Amino acid sequence: MSIKAIINGKETIIEGRLNRRLIDFLRNDLELTSVKEGCGEGECGACTVLLNGAAVASCTVLLGQIADSEIVTVEGLAQTEDFDKIKNAFSSEGAVQCGYCTPGMIMSTQGLLNKNHKPDENDIKKALEGNLCRCTGYNKIEQAVLKLVQEDTHVE
Repeated sequence: MSIKAIINGKETIIEGRLNRRLIDFLRNDLELTSVKEGCGEGECGACTVLLNGAAVASCTVLLGQIADSEIVTVEGLAQTEDFDKIKNAFSSEGAVQCGYCTPGMIMSTQGLLNKNHKPDENDIKKALEGNLCRCTGYNKIEQAVLKLVQEDTHVE
């Protein structure tokens, strides 16, 4: 059996076992290593990708569930102006330390901004609450997203 999906802007035919996890396909088959394996249960956010514009934990999504969908990883987002704006906000606010959670935080930020161009602090906290970070205590990450929004930077 095979399905089609758009992954980082490229139509991709997926054949074989569709009961595999999306994270395994992205990392092992497509070598998209921004997608990190953390908890394997959808609790840490390290494997966050955009599925039809919404942030999801790729470790909880099976390949059979993505037929005719659009998937974006950091590698795909990195080709956009939105990525540069998010990256610059994270950098200027010191929101990156070890970097393990950063791809998931960036994808969760983009997912939030896809549905809400002017989130307030509570919206930002709620959008990022599914991402674990051992280093920053979240304040700098939340400040980076708030700065991005306050600068009236159109990100979508």
